[in-house]
Amino acid sequence: MAITKVSLKHFPCYQTKKRLAGLAGLLSLLFLLSACQAVLTPEQITSAFWEAMTDGNLDSAGKYATQQSQHLITKQQNLAEATIKTGAVLIDGANAKVATIITLTKLQNNKVLSFDTVLLKENDQWKVDYQQTLNNLLNQPFGDIFKSLQGVGEAINKELEQQIPLFEKQIKSFSEELTRQLDEFRRQLEKPAPPEKQQPHSDSI
Repeated sequence: MAITKVSLKHFPCYQTKKRLAGLAGLLSLLFLLSACQAVLTPEQITSAFWEAMTDGNLDSAGKYATQQSQHLITKQQNLAEATIKTGAVLIDGANAKVATIITLTKLQNNKVLSFDTVLLKENDQWKVDYQQTLNNLLNQPFGDIFKSLQGVGEAINKELEQQIPLFEKQIKSFSEELTRQLDEFRRQLEKPAPPEKQQPHSDSI
């Protein structure tokens, strides 16, 4: 009596299980990759942010910044070819500071900027608070170099544009008050002067 061997590979259920196993392996790999991306430290975020800034990759830099400070990210000409170093890291709950040293090599004769990059947690991800970081930068020695950069100038201009309506309102109010005072002064001048009182003459003997 002949025995016929039947391979399970020809059964549909075997193929289905094989595909499910492959899919499960792929999902596990994607999960591991996403988990690796979720554990970036403040130091790693700081390095990635400033490297993107030195490369002029503003889109990439914006991904590492907080939503409220992304609008301040503009191209910094003096950061081109700069070198970035990070140092001590201080984490306090959802806030962090990373000691940062930027050496400006292009047109700045290796000027060194030493400051703290400030980070906040957004959706369990560390993000650079570029507003606070800029404040730290401008308060440091050689901060005037950064003040003169075109990008910072554009950011400041944006802030000033938001204040222009308030300035215009104040100027209009001052102008109206000045006009009122001038009209009052003119009316005072136009009033007729009171007649002078005649002094009584004493009779001479």
